[in-house]
Amino acid sequence: MPFYDAILDAPPCRLGAVFTGEALTRLDFLPANTPAPSTKHDIRARHLADELDAYWRNPAHVFDLLVVPAGTPFQLRVWRALLALAPGQPTTYGALAKQLGTAPRAVGQACGANPLPILIPCHRVVAANGLGGFMHAASGAPLDIKTWLLAHERRTD
Repeated sequence: MPFYDAILDAPPCRLGAVFTGEALTRLDFLPANTPAPSTKHDIRARHLADELDAYWRNPAHVFDLLVVPAGTPFQLRVWRALLALAPGQPTTYGALAKQLGTAPRAVGQACGANPLPILIPCHRVVAANGLGGFMHAASGAPLDIKTWLLAHERRTD
């Protein structure tokens, strides 16, 4: 397992957080049984936990965190477009690709490479005829998490 600066509880799983200085640079979904050492003395982790708690209570919460996602210029462009997607209002890979002047598969690859899921809401992009993939997976735990996140956001739209 990679090194995480913090492992936080989340309703569908645990989340592994990586910080570079004060900036959050990576957030990974981890199995629910992943040990979570105390982070009460890490102000960055505490702030992230507070922001995520606000999202769990209200999916329209606007995150107030310093984030620095590492990616190609194309990935960064896709991720910026994802930030404009409203909770409970998913779009399709094709619609986002048309908006960006690219191909749906390229959008899907950029979504799968997103280092900050939830904060950069790649789960809000679905296939034209179904759920699509999540974290480069077409089945299993990643799709269960995507389904949970979409349902969570639909409850309050």
